[in-house]
Amino acid sequence: MSFFFKNCIFLMLVSYSLAHEDLNSHIFPRPLIIDYPEGNEFRLRESLEELRLQCTSWRFAAETNNLSPWKTIPQECAGYVEEYMTGRAYGIDLERVSKEAGNFAKRVELKDDGKDVWVFDVDETLLSNLPYYSQHGYGLEIFDHAKFDQWVEEGVAPAINSSLELYQDVLNLGFKVFLLTGRSERHRNITVDNLVKAGCQHWDKLILRSSEDHQKQAVIYKSDKRDEMVKEGYRIVGNSGDQWSDLLGSSIANRSFKLPNPMYYIP
Repeated sequence: MSFFFKNCIFLMLVSYSLAHEDLNSHIFPRPLIIDYPEGNEFRLRESLEELRLQCTSWRFAAETNNLSPWKTIPQECAGYVEEYMTGRAYGIDLERVSKEAGNFAKRVELKDDGKDVWVFDVDETLLSNLPYYSQHGYGLEIFDHAKFDQWVEEGVAPAINSSLELYQDVLNLGFKVFLLTGRSERHRNITVDNLVKAGCQHWDKLILRSSEDHQKQAVIYKSDKRDEMVKEGYRIVGNSGDQWSDLLGSSIANRSFKLPNPMYYIP
């Protein structure tokens, strides 16, 4: 509260007192002292704003791949990440990425040989695992492969709607669509069923980790698979993924589109 505003209130109260007093009594005791308990509230607001800024800065560093490999989100940013993932901001960010990707796709002049490819990751790109992560602190817990596999095997992950629109657009434009996921080959059938139920159909290839791929870092595994595409004569025009390891490495796309994901990091 400003000094000017405080004095205005003080003068109003004094005026009210003088206007209603009589010779025997006063509505307000003299001298008039008013205590404003705003110091703690101000410091609390300032502290919360600083925390929000720090967590926003952390998310920016995570999304731009400027952090060292991390296993969980910062403890103090748990509420911030939950609010981001469940609020409108996450959806707006997803929509912006898909819109930019769609605009780029429409400007591409496809060759007549059917070798122009758009690569999509699956988890947190086409399918959302938010129902799972809502039960695990939105990235506050260390990733548990066994628990996540149980969730995958339920086959109920919903589509990310903006990505689904992009997926349908690039198919309609004439791109070949390859799905390149870190999921295990043993989850092929349930992944196919989940994708179809979510509205993703008519892809050209679905590539999952085979037994010999399991020990590879994601960036190496996905680079190897893109290398194979290029050797087969395909041109990787676009690539959409929520992890930098989906996009970096060898045989990268002409344009890569990073979807937001502050919940986890896969090297």
